[in-house]
Parts: sequence; C-alpha cells; structure tokens
Amino acid sequence: MKKVFLKWAGVLGLVLILTTTVGAAAPGNSEYTPVQKSDNLKTVFIQSLEMKNGEMKLVVDPIQWYEGEEAHEIFRKLEGDPEMMEAPDGYYIVNDEEEAIELTVKNNAQVLLQLYDHTGLWEDAQIIWNQEVTLNKFNSIFKNDNLIDMKWFPYHVTVEDGVVTQIIQQYIP
Repeated sequence: MKKVFLKWAGVLGLVLILTTTVGAAAPGNSEYTPVQKSDNLKTVFIQSLEMKNGEMKLVVDPIQWYEGEEAHEIFRKLEGDPEMMEAPDGYYIVNDEEEAIELTVKNNAQVLLQLYDHTGLWEDAQIIWNQEVTLNKFNSIFKNDNLIDMKWFPYHVTVEDGVVTQIIQQYIP
C-alpha cells in the first residue's frame, strides 16, 4: 500500500512541476516550436529501447500527432462531443492500431529532449527546450523511470534510408 501511495504521490508531484515550470525554460530558448512535418518524420511512442550488437534498437508504436487548429478539427470529428469543441491542451493523439515496429538508430543520431530526470529530485525536473543528449545518455534516461517515465511522451523520429537519424521528445502538458 505504501508503495502505491508513493507512486501516486510521485505522479502528482510531476503534474505539479509540469504545471508550474512551463515558463521556466532556458533563456533564449524559452518558446515552444512545433516540429515541422515531413515525409521522413514519424511520431511514435517508444515502447522499448535496447542496445543490440553495438546498435541502439527502438521498438515503437506509430501514432498520429495533431496540434492547434488541426487537433481541434480531428478532435471534433472523432470525439463527436457537442460540449467539447477543442482538444484539451491543444494537441490530440490518434492511435487506431497498436503496433510494435523495430527501428535501428544511427550511432550519431541527434536526440533532443524537453523534460527528463536530471538529478532524481522533483525540483530539478524542469522543461528546457531541445536539450541535446548523447545516445548513451538517452539510453540511461529512458531506463530510469523513478521520477519521470520517458515512455509517457511521444517522440518525433526522423528515418532516413531505414535508420533513425534524429529523435525529438514531444512535450505534453
């Protein structure tokens, strides 16, 4: 029972931090900018991440990610709730079919994160837009779910010639 309480207390603490740190991004890089859509950009949930034979492998579930007016339009179309005319928080995710697709990550792929556990302390979990981390650092951050579970976030992955060359964490309020 105590373990369940601590888990829920942690989740509530994260919600509190997320709602109070939106304006706390690093100077000069404090504004959210949507990721530009392109043919080789896929939005996914990362189900697992592991190193195999010196290569990083992701198992992902592709999703459709919508923001702004496009999110509101899709939300109205799919939800059909006359009392709710806008997607909550300005984004909407559609995942009609759960999949598990394995992708290889290029050894020098760029990884940009918005929010992760820097120190193990709630007060240090702040949004800093597009923090670049190495693949090794991302591997260790992803596996550490004590404070922030990185599987909760969508990611935009750029795939070139069948290999992931960039991973961008999508912040969700």
